[in-house]
Amino acid sequence: MIDKENSNISISRQCELLGIPRSSLYYKPTETSEEDIQIMHEIDAIYTQSPFYGRRRMTQHLNKVIGIEVNVKRVKRLMRTMGIHAVYPKKNLSIPNAAHKKYPYLLSGMNICQVNQVWSTDITYVKLNHGFAYLCAVMDWHSRYVLSWKLSNTMDTEFCLEVLNEALLHGIPDIFNTDQGSQFTSDKFTNRLLADKIRISMDGKGRAFDNIFIERLWRSVKYENIYPQSYQTLVDSREGISKYFKFYNHVRLHQSLGYETPASIYLGKNNTRGGAMKI
Repeated sequence: MIDKENSNISISRQCELLGIPRSSLYYKPTETSEEDIQIMHEIDAIYTQSPFYGRRRMTQHLNKVIGIEVNVKRVKRLMRTMGIHAVYPKKNLSIPNAAHKKYPYLLSGMNICQVNQVWSTDITYVKLNHGFAYLCAVMDWHSRYVLSWKLSNTMDTEFCLEVLNEALLHGIPDIFNTDQGSQFTSDKFTNRLLADKIRISMDGKGRAFDNIFIERLWRSVKYENIYPQSYQTLVDSREGISKYFKFYNHVRLHQSLGYETPASIYLGKNNTRGGAMKI
């Protein structure tokens, strides 16, 4: 960063030029031990393959399969740091959280037949050789096109809001789907959607597969890019993931799209060659 006293370029503009969220500039990271980081990397790999593992089953897998001695309390803390929880089908038995306004899940049984009909977003954990980061992306459901994304060392609302604002430069969706994470249920985030008269849809508690297409995106980006590349730093991962998303959008053929690319569907605007999807 340039010394503010010696530059006419604002902090916001400098962050934009460097491709980093402004919130990262003010973040003072807490020290995470190397041992915790290695356990988190193992949890990430296990969760990506078996997202239905809760903290108890995750602990048993780490102890008996990986050979890492760790207790449930520690696994619970690390999973919370990573922003992950077990995914499993269940009846509507969760206790309502009065901390934020509830929005219903709108996509059940819906035919997704055009671009900008439904967008969704999520955050996932990204392993680095000596640390970790968080990846947030916005995707168009019909085309699977990744509209915007950013990496950050925090999971705060500002980081996610920047990704949303960048995505909205492409257009305005009818429905925007998220989970019930604090970033997406915050007034800042929901008010930004409501300002453009976008209908808000939210996954049920513990039902990440309500957001199935972005969950598949995370599996693809991890197995095809993040795990094989073993990025050293945030800068390395940002460059590598940028190349991957260009490949994903413009080169990678998707069987579910009739072996078209996401870009060929999305950039065609209202092109429905991918066919209608029933959720």
